[in-house]
Amino acid sequence: MSRRQLDRSGAEGRDHGLSTDDTGCGVLHVDMDAFFASVSLVDRPDLHGRPVIVGGEGRAVVLSATYEARRFGVHSAMPMSRARRLCPQAVVVPPEHARYAQVSHRIMDIFRSVTPLVEPLSLDEAFLDVTGARRRLGTPAAVARLIRRSIAERERITCSVGVAATKFLAKLASGRAKPDGLLVVPRDEALAFLHPLPVGALWGVGERTEAVLLRYGLRTVADIAHTPRDTLRRMLGDAVGAGLYELAWGKDSRPVVPEHVEKSVGAEETFDHDVDDPEVVFRELLRLSERVAARMRRSGVVGRTVVVKVRFADFTTITRSRTLGERTDVARTVYAAARGLVEALGLDRARLRLVGVRVEGLDDVGSSHHQLALGERPQGWREAEQAVDRASARFGAGSVLPASLVDPADDPTGPGG
Repeated sequence: MSRRQLDRSGAEGRDHGLSTDDTGCGVLHVDMDAFFASVSLVDRPDLHGRPVIVGGEGRAVVLSATYEARRFGVHSAMPMSRARRLCPQAVVVPPEHARYAQVSHRIMDIFRSVTPLVEPLSLDEAFLDVTGARRRLGTPAAVARLIRRSIAERERITCSVGVAATKFLAKLASGRAKPDGLLVVPRDEALAFLHPLPVGALWGVGERTEAVLLRYGLRTVADIAHTPRDTLRRMLGDAVGAGLYELAWGKDSRPVVPEHVEKSVGAEETFDHDVDDPEVVFRELLRLSERVAARMRRSGVVGRTVVVKVRFADFTTITRSRTLGERTDVARTVYAAARGLVEALGLDRARLRLVGVRVEGLDDVGSSHHQLALGERPQGWREAEQAVDRASARFGAGSVLPASLVDPADDPTGPGG
């Protein structure tokens, strides 16, 4: 990766008609470029510059795509079948979730070496407040260049950074800087940057809200800014109307909040073909419960509400939840709740396309105390699952599985062996 690639901030600023004055712009939004695809290609230089899609087989969806593939209309969450039709020449590589998590962890460590005020949004993006780093590391733009250089040198992937006075503007700036760029939105040029953008650039404007705005002739952020607040409230409702009015004038008072416990941990699976066998569904629920609980234990969290998601063959999707008596990170407990929720649906062999399991109401495991039931032993399923975690860490994921997840064809003892 060349020095020219790493120091594009001046060019990025000029391309958008902005100066590079970062006075008072202490908020950074750092967003990795095509993160999953970029990580998967670190050891595949032969694929650089080619359209590449990260995704599974069958009826899976696109997890990520290189910018070369995106030019053909491929995007995340698109069914793989459609992505292949749009870009038949693309190379498809399987996801490497464990690797993505490891790289993300190292990148977050880079952020925290700059400032303790890091607010992760996902594996591949975060807000940083670098106001306190000026004396040690220089201006916000200098810090942004340092971060970009560190990630490129250590991980051999690129990121885009927006620098602004608010989170909203910083996130907009990083998006405009993509790929592999840096854009500063000077404090006194914020409206010149913001007002020409389409209404869809504002947070909270989805397809439905955008359709309403366009119907009233509001096409740019400037159009919203110059519409009376009360008019927007009547059009969109009090909260949305007032919120969009504030954003249209560049107002966003939210601080960068250091990392907090995830709101939920979940996993889901799209079947290769529609499934109507309850035993197949329950076996998948068990597998997903194991994955979710293992992730919770790795993260040091416990949760109280179990949620199941069921998508039928016609794409109708429903969710059901159950709140437990106390928080848990035990797969057996999660599975029991998830299975009970699905059984209560009375599916009667309805054809299912997807099932998912999620645990919400998370808290740090250290702050949650387990109350033993009468006659319950102080050690049990949690300790057994922790032993499985240790075995998986040593011998690889899937080295130890519940008996019901072992394929009889893979059992060397065979029936009665």
